[in-house]
Amino acid sequence: MKKISIILTFLCLCQFIQAQQLYNMSLDEWSKQGRTWNPFPKDASEKQLVWASANGAMKVLGVNTTMPEYEHVAVPGQGKAAAKIVSRKVTWAFAAGSLFTGHFIRVVNFSGIEMDNGTPFTGRPKSLSGYYHYQPGVINYAKEPCLSMKGKTDIGQIEVALYDWPQALRQVTNEGHFDPEADPHLIGRGVLKLTRATDGYVHFELPIEYRRDDKPTFVGICFLSSALGEYFTGSSDTVLYVDELQFNY
Repeated sequence: MKKISIILTFLCLCQFIQAQQLYNMSLDEWSKQGRTWNPFPKDASEKQLVWASANGAMKVLGVNTTMPEYEHVAVPGQGKAAAKIVSRKVTWAFAAGSLFTGHFIRVVNFSGIEMDNGTPFTGRPKSLSGYYHYQPGVINYAKEPCLSMKGKTDIGQIEVALYDWPQALRQVTNEGHFDPEADPHLIGRGVLKLTRATDGYVHFELPIEYRRDDKPTFVGICFLSSALGEYFTGSSDTVLYVDELQFNY
């Protein structure tokens, strides 16, 4: 009997590891520091600091491009919330809203942010699923190399990528474009371009295409209201709602 119990415990542990999820994938947990919204609870522990946004870059102005939404949610109920991610023009530049796994660190030269990309994760899910509602506007801000996009409908993006980084990837957004496909640590990735408006929430399931059999150490998930935001291109009318995320195995 003792041997059977040990085997069952081992199998349960393996199943738990394989079905690994991230903290706050329901996007119900939010807190406010001053006028800045954060996608984690007040006094969060290190393990709860999974999600981040670029709100810290605009806290002096009291501007948020990522915030909780309590009325328009995919799954209603007490204490339920979604993420509302918007694009807008701020004092010095166009700012695309984002929600990503990692940590916001600081503003760099008023035109970029320093951030740690990714959160510890060792699972190998088949896909990332959830709900989104996309309301793209017409692109009214554009800079090189995207000037030709002005007047076209904005495009959003959902991305998930698994890496075997030794530590979270430190990035400065205005010091060059990061290409996941060129990263030798990339294990698997999935990208969904949002090219049209939706009539309310729609369910999505984003398959992860694996390149290698190695075990991941980090996962990067990113939601962008305007996919060309790093080039200061997009619509100040664009809104993306995201809710109830889940890894599928």
